[in-house]
This record gives sequence, structure tokens and C-alpha cells, in this order.
Amino acid sequence: MKFKIIPALATICLLALLLALAGWQWRRAGEKRVLLHLQEQAVSAATIKLSAETQDDAENLRYRKVQVTGHYDAAHQFLLDNQVSAGKPGYFVLTPLLLPDALSSGPAKAVLVNRGWVPLKQNRAVLPDVSVNIAQITVNGRINKFPGVGMKLAGAEIPTANWPSVVQVVDSRVLAEKLGHDLFRFQVELDKNDPDGFKREWQTSAVMSPEQHIGYAVQWLGLALTLMLLFIWYGFKKKND
Repeated sequence: MKFKIIPALATICLLALLLALAGWQWRRAGEKRVLLHLQEQAVSAATIKLSAETQDDAENLRYRKVQVTGHYDAAHQFLLDNQVSAGKPGYFVLTPLLLPDALSSGPAKAVLVNRGWVPLKQNRAVLPDVSVNIAQITVNGRINKFPGVGMKLAGAEIPTANWPSVVQVVDSRVLAEKLGHDLFRFQVELDKNDPDGFKREWQTSAVMSPEQHIGYAVQWLGLALTLMLLFIWYGFKKKND
């Protein structure tokens, strides 16, 4: 076989890249298996009784069933803008639920309850009616992260001055400052069977399956093998020439 230095070096670099990509996809398949297993465990785990002392960890508590007792802060609600349902624009209604144990033992603390989706009115200046009973209530739901956005614009986390306050992106620290008391860094998605809610179609985050990652890994390995065979064939061809 006969090889030239530059094509050989280029082939080795490309081969290393293809093998690295195959290894990365293989590792991602393992990570996805772990993630899906954790999601299944969270869905089937016992219901959490949320209190002011509950661990404030959206990642570890995500999708856990939760029950919390408190009072809705009906006067200070948030409307999360740019939420689409069945092709129609609207808002998620985020209502603070004040926890009684926090009020009695220290600074007020609340969790934002996502009461569901409401449609946008024809005139954006007219906000939907999101009134709610302020009597003590026990809420059932599941813990989840706040909805994300593809591209965050500057100032999108700043809520409007009026109530209900419209916000484009949820930053729990900013909203807690506006409310004047602590907030958990996750939301409670109100159970479909609970009262005081709107349209609720909660989804679990879609992730690429482990099998898809393995398929991509096999493709990268196939390309690496093809490149190696072509390189060997080219070397024999040059020798014969």
C-alpha cells in the first residue's frame, strides 16, 4: 500500500471524529435510559405533602405527585404569555398558593399553581378573568419545571406592573420579589379533577429514545468503517498505479 501524508492525516482526524461521535451517542443512550427510569419512578412514587420545609429541587422532584394545602393569593396572579393550545394563543394561569405553616412559623412562602390554559382575547389589553376562591383549599397536582422558551429576549422575565401580571418567561426570583415573599422554584400543575382550573393537558417532556441514540451511533460507526475501507482501497490503488 502507498499513502500520502496529508490525505492520511486528514483520514485519521476524520476517523477519530466519527468514532468520537459514535461514542457520544452511545453514552447519550445510557443517560436517556437513566432519565426515563427516573421519570417512571417519579410518576409511580408516593404523593409528596408539600410544606415550607420541602426540598426546593425542581430536577429531583420533577413529575412527582404532590398535595399542598393553603390559600390562593387571588389578588396577585401571573399570566404566562405565548402559550399555544390546539393552535390558539393564550396564557398559563399561575396563581400563588400561600402555605399556612410558613405564615405561622416565619416569612410567607408560596408555590405557583399552574391552573391551566386560557385563550387570548381579541384585544390584548383585555385580560381574561382568572378569579379564584381564597378559602383554604387542598390542591392536588404534580411538580414540574416552568415552561421554557427557545430564545429568551432581554427583559422577558420582567412582569407587567398590573394584576394579573403578564410575563413572557418565568424567573421565580423575579416573581418572588414582585410578590414580596419566597417562592418555590418549581410549579404545581393542577390535577385535571381539581376545581378552580382551566384547560389542563399536561405533557411529559419528550426526549429522544435510547434506541434512536444507538441508531445514530451505529450510523457513525458505519461511516467510520466505510472511510477506513475507502482509505485502504485508495492505498492499494495508488500502489498498483
